[in-house]
Amino acid sequence: MRKWYTPVLLVVLVLFVAFAGWWGVRMATGPLDPASACETTALTSLSTGQVQVRVYNAGTVKGQATTVANQLKGAGFVIHSTSNTDDDYKGTTIVGASGDDPQMQLVASFFPGATVTTDHRQNGLVDVVVTDDLGQGFRADAATSIDVPSGHACLPVAQPSHSATGGA
Repeated sequence: MRKWYTPVLLVVLVLFVAFAGWWGVRMATGPLDPASACETTALTSLSTGQVQVRVYNAGTVKGQATTVANQLKGAGFVIHSTSNTDDDYKGTTIVGASGDDPQMQLVASFFPGATVTTDHRQNGLVDVVVTDDLGQGFRADAATSIDVPSGHACLPVAQPSHSATGGA
């Protein structure tokens, strides 16, 4: 029995390391959020009620993201979440899939002078990052719908979490 103990233990350890390596590669190459994809939807116009927004506070003013999220919600947007971020931003920044993304254009129309950046995301969400300097602020009278020249938009499949971080 003692003669087989070491080889059996070695085989078990090798199998464990192989499984851990396979699992690690799978987790590293898979999507961060299982519901991170969007669904292409045919439409000629997009309204605020079809756009999901995450609002981040990159400043020091407590509650800034919640304040902006409430303004967006009042305009009809679906607030996916609010949170704080330690990333370095200057002024209000709108982040989305691409510059011709109708969701991103609609959100940006509520923040005149905001910086618009793209990250080629695939989830259909739009991020609004606010700092202590809100620039030209929130434009409450902006249009609540936008034409979609391409005839389709990639809308988020995941439902909003309705989570908010205190102080966001």
